[in-house]
Amino acid sequence: MPGGRLSQHERQQIALGLADGLAYAEIARRLDRPTSTITREVMRNGGPTAYRADLAHRATERRAHRRRQAAPPGPQAPSQAHGRDAEAVREYEEMFTTLLMQQGLPKMMSRVLTCLYTADAGSLTASELVQRVQVSPASISKAITFLESQGLIRRERDDRRRERYVVDDDVFYQGTIAGARANAQLAEVARQGVSVLGPDTPAAARLESIARFVDFIAESISRAAEQAREILYTKPRAASGDTAAPGSGRE
Repeated sequence: MPGGRLSQHERQQIALGLADGLAYAEIARRLDRPTSTITREVMRNGGPTAYRADLAHRATERRAHRRRQAAPPGPQAPSQAHGRDAEAVREYEEMFTTLLMQQGLPKMMSRVLTCLYTADAGSLTASELVQRVQVSPASISKAITFLESQGLIRRERDDRRRERYVVDDDVFYQGTIAGARANAQLAEVARQGVSVLGPDTPAAARLESIARFVDFIAESISRAAEQAREILYTKPRAASGDTAAPGSGRE
């Protein structure tokens, strides 16, 4: 597949494809580009409903100009771990951040969460986040407080007594359960409105319908989260006959 940056004509074709309701894979096939290229292009420039070819092209030119101006003379930045392409990683992180923002997460919180998701260790200290995101410690602290309140990260201390911020399997589970509880609260409040507005009124019928729907969704999410945790994250137990410690002399 051809490499290099997207041309303005290609961006126009992307915009036309989105307007026609085409999937990213189909747009990519027509342009003979990787699907990931089209996905990154759209997500970093407003998403499928707000993408504009002219604005996307100008934004790309501005980003390239800023990178040329910011590039310091002398030795290059250290290479990425595992032989990763630094530019591809940066573009992926930008795409991921944009997606989180489109789902309602504020920009700084999205950037911090993306850093944690893409860190091999799954955890970073405040100073490491400051270095990676290039913002003030106060901005990181505010983002961490928000993410923790939403159940999206947790805190722990490492062997040097430094506070680390973690995303792991348990955080995903707890965040999902927290979302289900929020839906259950919505259902409860909707049902309270039924008695306030009168059980035989159109408004009350609407609220009862909302409550029933949200209740069903919340119960389904909770059940699925419990099943996923048990199936995906539970370590297999040792066989009952294999309980002897290594080197115990048991034959």
